Amino acid sequence: MSHYHRWFVPGGTYFFTVVTYNRYPFFKDQSARELLREVWNLTNEKLPFNNIASVLLHDHFHCLWSLPDGDFDYSTRLKIIKSYFTERWLERDGHEVMRSKSQAQRGNRGIWQRRFWEHVIRNEDDLANHFDYIHYNPVKHGYVKQTCHWPHSTFHRYVKSGHYDLNWGSSCPEAITNWNLE
Repeated sequence: MSHYHRWFVPGGTYFFTVVTYNRYPFFKDQSARELLREVWNLTNEKLPFNNIASVLLHDHFHCLWSLPDGDFDYSTRLKIIKSYFTERWLERDGHEVMRSKSQAQRGNRGIWQRRFWEHVIRNEDDLANHFDYIHYNPVKHGYVKQTCHWPHSTFHRYVKSGHYDLNWGSSCPEAITNWNLE
């Protein structure tokens, strides 16, 4: 059995990857994207966090969050997002992926992978690498040739603020950064 050790830094900044069950592309569906936004906002009202950057792809999302001073409970926030989404999605006749018998017996639904990946941001370079990684992700996965063509991202907010040029993140090799995301 694997043993996972999570790092908890009060008031920290974290990078997350959350994946759907068997990488099923639930978020191709506009109603799924809207529901995720709804439960994301409800969670943020209950347990505030600052969403620094995020991207939603068809089968997963990445985000960078900073938590309030003294708060390190990102696990509960992600659990709420995943459980609210699952509950409401199934109530609205959304489908789920077929689960194994043992997964069904444990009460797992066919919407999300059981766990998520988290990384504590250590310094400004680490933050910049993860920030760019999030925004480049739709190009990396081949959904678009330029970051600006992917609508489900905070990239557009950062173009408006002047952080990124609209043409940042093309699929040209010279534009790809060598990210160290360990």
